[in-house]
Amino acid sequence: MEIINQKSVFRTDNQLLAITHLSQLLTYLTGIGGLIVPLVIWLTTKDSVQGMDEHGRSIINFQLTLLVVFALSIPAILLLGLGFLMILFVFMISFILPIVNTIKASKGESPSSFATIKFI
Repeated sequence: MEIINQKSVFRTDNQLLAITHLSQLLTYLTGIGGLIVPLVIWLTTKDSVQGMDEHGRSIINFQLTLLVVFALSIPAILLLGLGFLMILFVFMISFILPIVNTIKASKGESPSSFATIKFI
């Protein structure tokens, strides 16, 4: 019986990790592209790129958290305008955190999961 080292199958590609994080900004252009594009990249390369599973899970959890907070902010608008603050928070965080995580991914560091609910 031959023993295969599974770690040697992975390749290091920090540029792809950074591009995956930057693809979240497609939300501003397409609406849902910031969830679909990283999901496709993650599902196709998680078994071949080192760190992609961790970064991909982080991105998907972050995008799903943003969707939940945005959905909750719509009815919260009726409650003293609290929803407007929540929407402002979503727009600020959805722009800043992908850029921060892109820089971390290009350096080979783990992504930040600030204000993220763990769905997967």
